[in-house]
Amino acid sequence: MIAYEQFFLDNGLQVFVHQDPSTKIAVFNMLYKVGSRNEVSGKTGLAHYFEHLMFGGSQHVPSFDTALENVGGSCNAFTNTDITNYYMNLPAVNLETAFWLESDRMMYLNPREKTIETQRKVVIEEFKQRYLNQPYGDAFHHMRALAYETHPYQWPTIGRNIEDIINYQKEDVEEFYWTHYRPDNAVLVVAGDVTVEQVKRLSEKWFGGIPKGSIRRLDIPSEAPQISKKTKTIEADVPTDALYKVYHMPAKLQDGYLEADLITDIIGFGRSSLLEQTLVKNSDLFASIGAYILGTVDPGLLVFSGKLEKGKTAERGEKALDEVVKQFLQQPIEETILQKVKHQAKAMKTYESVQLLNRAMSLAYFAHLGDVNLYQTEYEKKTAIPPKDILDWGHKLLREDNASTIYYKAIS
Repeated sequence: MIAYEQFFLDNGLQVFVHQDPSTKIAVFNMLYKVGSRNEVSGKTGLAHYFEHLMFGGSQHVPSFDTALENVGGSCNAFTNTDITNYYMNLPAVNLETAFWLESDRMMYLNPREKTIETQRKVVIEEFKQRYLNQPYGDAFHHMRALAYETHPYQWPTIGRNIEDIINYQKEDVEEFYWTHYRPDNAVLVVAGDVTVEQVKRLSEKWFGGIPKGSIRRLDIPSEAPQISKKTKTIEADVPTDALYKVYHMPAKLQDGYLEADLITDIIGFGRSSLLEQTLVKNSDLFASIGAYILGTVDPGLLVFSGKLEKGKTAERGEKALDEVVKQFLQQPIEETILQKVKHQAKAMKTYESVQLLNRAMSLAYFAHLGDVNLYQTEYEKKTAIPPKDILDWGHKLLREDNASTIYYKAIS
């Protein structure tokens, strides 16, 4: 478990302090409870776009990066379907600089037209380079649109299309900011060579006067259960066919989520996995294939994805994948395999906890889920799941009427 103390400001900002005097570094991690799931059709990609805007300068900080670098710090951020996370590393003696910088852009961002247009061009170029001009780059654009009909997970974090990004207005940016970038929609974690008293004092000084949000956030529509298989064929200038097959699965905090995670670990994680051994090493069908879950706050997707060998079709690949899944569901899970997967989970957790930044991010993430202690209890629950429960959930989830498949075809 990660040691911490927490407190709230009157404006709703939730603050966690993780003391580690073994380092002279401090980590300042601000998580906002907003991602692409909080967007609406026609204005998709705003959460990611806004991440870029947050580095464009605020009323008292013309250049965020320069101000931080002047005190020996560095920063970065990421956006996904559910959250936007900003973090800074800096010498602990300069911690107050982080409070100043982050509070100023929470209260006084006020992006100029020039900044809006500059970051619009940056995001459009990213869209082109990462998704349109990369082989298979748009595969999950198609997959999300196929698997989801009503939930905002139907578009990727970058946005549904470039047109949405082109059409952002200054009013859209301002509304998004004043709706989601409020202290009562955020979790702050300060970690490293710091004290609780110090963080309380600085939090009150720099964030205490920022008002909580007053704009009602939109309700997020639920996705209805899928009742029949969905398929779509894409033809593109790619080296070989590729296969993407997904199944709807429970949300992060729902029953069955951890079982789905273990299913993909057993079937598709690592060189000794069932998929690797059956479809890659002992077959000339797949060049690579794996399995994973998206790990979303709302009900998400269990994913199988693979690249075929040249001349092999995606349809043939799906049949072979289905046979492996059928084999998995019909045979008892060997205890040695399950223990190996659980040992891998333990090793990964241990590795992640070494980095101070990872500890800070974990505290922020599980706090946003509603209980920071889930960091430990989720792991304990996962490693205690018996084989029968895993297979029971396998039969519930890995059904054809719950599947969506993209056949990504190389133009012949």
